Amino acid sequence: MAGLEGFARALMVGTIPLVALEALGSKQAVSVVFMVGSGLTVFVTVNIGRLERTVPRRWVLTGGVVSLMTAAALFAWGPPWAMPIAVGLRSAEASIFSVCLSLYMMDFIGKAELTRAESRRSVWLAATWVSGPLIGTWLWASWWEDAPFVASMIAALALIAMHWRLRFLQNPVLRGPVEPAPSALRSIPRFFGQQNLRIAYAITCLRSIFWATLFVFGPIYVVEAGLGEWVAGAFLSVASGVLFIGPLVQRAADRVGVRALVNRAFGLMSASMLALFLIGDARPIGIVFWMTGAIGGGIIDVLGNIPFMRLVKPRERSAMTAVFSTWREVSFLVAPALAALVLAVAPFHVLYLVLAVLMGAGVAVTTMLPHRLGQQPGQRQQRSAGSPAVAPSPE
Repeated sequence: MAGLEGFARALMVGTIPLVALEALGSKQAVSVVFMVGSGLTVFVTVNIGRLERTVPRRWVLTGGVVSLMTAAALFAWGPPWAMPIAVGLRSAEASIFSVCLSLYMMDFIGKAELTRAESRRSVWLAATWVSGPLIGTWLWASWWEDAPFVASMIAALALIAMHWRLRFLQNPVLRGPVEPAPSALRSIPRFFGQQNLRIAYAITCLRSIFWATLFVFGPIYVVEAGLGEWVAGAFLSVASGVLFIGPLVQRAADRVGVRALVNRAFGLMSASMLALFLIGDARPIGIVFWMTGAIGGGIIDVLGNIPFMRLVKPRERSAMTAVFSTWREVSFLVAPALAALVLAVAPFHVLYLVLAVLMGAGVAVTTMLPHRLGQQPGQRQQRSAGSPAVAPSPE
C-alpha cells in the first residue's frame, strides 16, 4: 500500500513545479502556490483525529486517496487559480495516509520490529520514487502533458482496490482502530509539553523541509543549470533512490544507534547545503551536492519516525500521531515561505545558507534524544534484568 500510494504521488512530483512555473512565470509565484496549498492542508491535518473518531479508518483512508485523484484532475484540467487547491489536496492525502499507516503500524507492530518494518517500507518507497518522477516527467515532456496525472489517478484507484480487497479478506491489519482519536487541536499542548516528542517532531520537520525544497526547487535548479526537462525527472528519481539504503541504515543503526546516525545525517545535509550556497547560481556541479544532501535525508527517512514511535505513550498514540503528522504541512509551508522571503530580499542561493543553518540545528537537536535510542529495545531487555526503558507495546 505504501508503494502504490508513493507511486501515485511520485508520478506528479517532477511535473508539478514545472507546470506551476510555466503557468505562473516565476519561482516566487511557485513558492506562494505551495505555501497557500500547505496552509489549506493544515486545517485537514489537525482535524484527522476528529474525523477518525466519527468515520471508520478505512473510509478516512479511502477519502484521502480520492482527494489525491481530485488533485491530479485539477493539475491536468483545472484553471491556474485552482493550483493551490490541488497542492493542498495532494498534501492532505499524504498526511491522511501517513496518519492511518502510522496508526496501523503502532497498533500491530512491536517496538523492537519498527526499525525493520521501516527499512522494508523504505525499499518499497524507493522503487516507486525512483521510477515515478522519471516516468512522469518523460510522459509530460515527450508524449502527453496530462499523462502523468491520468497515470496517478489509475495508481490511486489500484490503491483503493487493494485496500478494500484486504478488508474483504478480513485482514487483521485493516480492522477498526484500537482507540478513538481526539481532535489534534486539544492534543497540541500535551504533545509539545513533552520534550521527547518535541525533539522527534523537530527531527522529522527539519528533514521534510529539506525534501520539500528539493522536490519543489530541485527540478527548477536542473533546468536552470542548462539540462533538459527529462533530466529533472531523472534527478528526482536518483535522489529518491537513496531510500534503497534502508537495509544498510538498519544495520548501521543496530551498530551505532538511531541517535548517532540521525545526527551524522543532519551534518551531511548541512554541509551539502553550504556547498550549494558557495556555488551560487545553478550549475551542473551543484547536483552532486543535492545528491549528498539526499543521502542524509534518506537516512533520516528510514529512522526519523523511530524516536516518535518508540517514545510516544501507548494510550496517547492516536492523539499524538494526529499532531505529529502535521510535520508534513508545516514543512511544506515553511520551505516555500523561506524561499519567497529570500527572493524578496536576496539572491535565491541564499536559501541554501538558511537550509544549512536549519540542518545544523538538526545536529544539535538530535544530541538531546535519550541515550536509550542508541540501542534496539530487544538489546536493552537482554542487558537489563529490570524493566526496559521504553515499555513494550501492549500488543
